[in-house]
Amino acid sequence: MRKTLKEIAAFVGGDIVGNGDVVITGASGIKEAKDGDITFVANPKYAPLIDKTQASAIVTSRDIQSAGKPILRTDNPSLVFAKIISFVYPQETTRPKGVHPSAVIGKGVRLGKDVGIGPYVVIEDASTIGDNTVVYSGSFIGGSTKIGSDCLIYSNVSIRERITIGNRVIIHSGTVIGSDGFGFANVDGQHFKIPQIGVVEIEDDVEIGANVAIDRARFDKTIIGKGTKIDNLVQIAHNVIVGENSIIVSQAGISGSTIIGKNVTLAGQAGLVGHITVGDGAIVAAQGGVTKSVPANTMVSGYPAKPHDIARKVNACVQNLPRLYKLVDELKKKIEELESKVKNK
Repeated sequence: MRKTLKEIAAFVGGDIVGNGDVVITGASGIKEAKDGDITFVANPKYAPLIDKTQASAIVTSRDIQSAGKPILRTDNPSLVFAKIISFVYPQETTRPKGVHPSAVIGKGVRLGKDVGIGPYVVIEDASTIGDNTVVYSGSFIGGSTKIGSDCLIYSNVSIRERITIGNRVIIHSGTVIGSDGFGFANVDGQHFKIPQIGVVEIEDDVEIGANVAIDRARFDKTIIGKGTKIDNLVQIAHNVIVGENSIIVSQAGISGSTIIGKNVTLAGQAGLVGHITVGDGAIVAAQGGVTKSVPANTMVSGYPAKPHDIARKVNACVQNLPRLYKLVDELKKKIEELESKVKNK
């Protein structure tokens, strides 16, 4: 694909400084870029690489006034570069069109306009699929489930019965929506299954990574709020509520009936106990073990999770333990020597 910097600027906006006729044939990171590539700098710490990169043009913030090569000054370099990728590398993936002959479509299923249903998809009775939604091969959609418009359901996704999915939702391969919540009653040492009769509701513009498990509620709803993005290998238990525009990173686990606010970030391998609240705008750092509610707009880390500035001090103390142990051992010997001298006198 060949585009001039002028053509790219016309597509994404921004101000060109330098030669707008330079031809762009690819896109890459600033360290890996070569002649013909366009790259970007969003983090100020990478600004020194502007003079070192082999890229033919660079997307920058408006703080950068000039460089030794053409730049495209923008308000949000990272977002603009993402748009450039789609412009320079148009989507060429072949998507299913119509209903493949091997698909199994139940009674009373309603399919919208321009729906694509791939090979060996199973859609059970009374389900609804909205306009322009694509379901790739081998996926399962349970009875009375509603999926909105412009969704992408990749191969081997399982969406069980009575689930509601909004518009423009993306679900990657291997994910299970609506599996039974982990509920058992212990009677005389035996575990008896508690029926999980609730549902899952996924709102608009959510993206769910590969091999994610989102359990149905015991009675009411497990809810994933509008615009939330979920990484691969995440577990969300029954009756969890995740607010709008939150980020849940790989291998995080949320126990039952926990409420996650809006714009929350749960970093990789964060673990949350059940029946707590994480306030709007809060951040749980990687491997944070959250055992009690987290106030809004705070950052916690460590296990058990505590305010990040305190956790850092605790960690610093832990790193000093070998030195402190040696010091205490030396002091112990000196005390013993002094006690011996006193005793001999």
